[in-house]
Amino acid sequence: DVTGSVVGQVNGLAVYDLGDFSFGRPSRITAQTFAGREGVINIEREASLSGRTHDKGVLILGGFLGARYGQERPLTLTASMCFEQSYDGVDGDSASSTELYAIISSLSGLPLKQNIAVTGSVNQNGEIQPIGGVNQKVEGMFDVCRIDGLTGDQGVMIPFQNKRNLMLREDVAEAIKEGTFKVYAVKTIDEGLEILTGVPAGKRQADGSFPKGTVNQLVDQRLKELHQSMRGYYGDLVAAAG
Repeated sequence: DVTGSVVGQVNGLAVYDLGDFSFGRPSRITAQTFAGREGVINIEREASLSGRTHDKGVLILGGFLGARYGQERPLTLTASMCFEQSYDGVDGDSASSTELYAIISSLSGLPLKQNIAVTGSVNQNGEIQPIGGVNQKVEGMFDVCRIDGLTGDQGVMIPFQNKRNLMLREDVAEAIKEGTFKVYAVKTIDEGLEILTGVPAGKRQADGSFPKGTVNQLVDQRLKELHQSMRGYYGDLVAAAG
């Protein structure tokens, strides 16, 4: 999808290398979150389609989620994450920020814009890190949008550090100049969340809470609900056993 908004779904960007030719194309990434204690489940890894660097990127997501939302209580969460209709294997950590956006969207219930594709590595502090193949990735999303029909609000989100690496085709550069295609350069997950959802991310306040109605507050509230549901579930099991 290159129009509309969907909860727990985002367009990631990958580069396909055929040896003498490489090109970028968007890939649909989805996440589902529910009560449990398994943490982040990487479906690609379970299906033996994930490389070591991609596995590392997924493990980093658990560190970020725990650091931001698990300071006062254990994270009671299972998040299932998948590259839809991808059967050739996935490697590299350039989709880790994209995967995190999908998880946060699923937890918060806030839909993500499908007209903006995302690339970028993320660390445990929520900082966006640079990636390779940025030109092919931007051009790949542009080509898909052009074929489907440019709407004027479509674009790509890239790491801030990759701005200096942009050397785009003339037609892509012209579209950006005319404002029919956009490139967003972000430094943090919170910046990206605000672009993709249109809702303020929200900074932690002195009392440890997040401002009401912000992305982080909605995620924190949902995680509290999941924690309480699991406490109740295990409490019922103990009572039944007794």
